[in-house]
Amino acid sequence: MTMMPPPVTVQAVQQFADFDKKRNKFAPLMAIVVLHIAGFYAIQSGLLSRVVTAAMPTITTISIIAPPAPPKPPAPSVPKTVELSAPVPRAVIPPLPLIAVAPSEPTITPPQPTRAEAAPAVATAAPTAPSAPSPTPPAPSTPRTVSSVEYIKAPQLIYPNLSRRLGESGTVVLRILINEKGLPEQILIQKSTGYNNLDEAGRQAAQRALFKPMIENGKPVPVYVLVPLTFQLS
Repeated sequence: MTMMPPPVTVQAVQQFADFDKKRNKFAPLMAIVVLHIAGFYAIQSGLLSRVVTAAMPTITTISIIAPPAPPKPPAPSVPKTVELSAPVPRAVIPPLPLIAVAPSEPTITPPQPTRAEAAPAVATAAPTAPSAPSPTPPAPSTPRTVSSVEYIKAPQLIYPNLSRRLGESGTVVLRILINEKGLPEQILIQKSTGYNNLDEAGRQAAQRALFKPMIENGKPVPVYVLVPLTFQLS
């Protein structure tokens, strides 16, 4: 048997319409209440903070790096100190002066007394034939002094270090005996510079020199010559 639904009356329709109106009237209020409840729950559970954190933009940290310092300029080069050596003195060798020298006279040795003169008493006691006088030995020839000679190897002066430091200078005149081979056989100081070191240096320089032999009558002969040597600081 099929049951029939109850009939819809006008009063029921009116009540349904009133309920629908009340529902529409309280719907916004209920929505507001529901939203407040949901928000309170989100605050309590930390959901809102996570949503806000997710919604906020990410902050990127930017570090500013300072530009590299410019390279230091190279240190100026310090000029080197160079110790200048003292100037080497230059020895001046003047040409030989032309001095007119008179030729030396030969020395004559007096004759030696004979035996007859030394012992007259013996000769008187026993008269005998007079003995002949002994011949006089020839006097040795003395080399003459000439005004100039020619050099084969001139004297090379070496300035003494001590004299150079003390500022010593001057001219020494040497009297040199040149033998037949042109070698200085004897060296005498005719005039000093006033300094022993310079005089000795001049004598040693003349000892190392070589002269052209003096030729007389086609053969070499020994002679004396005066040689001035000058030590001068430049």
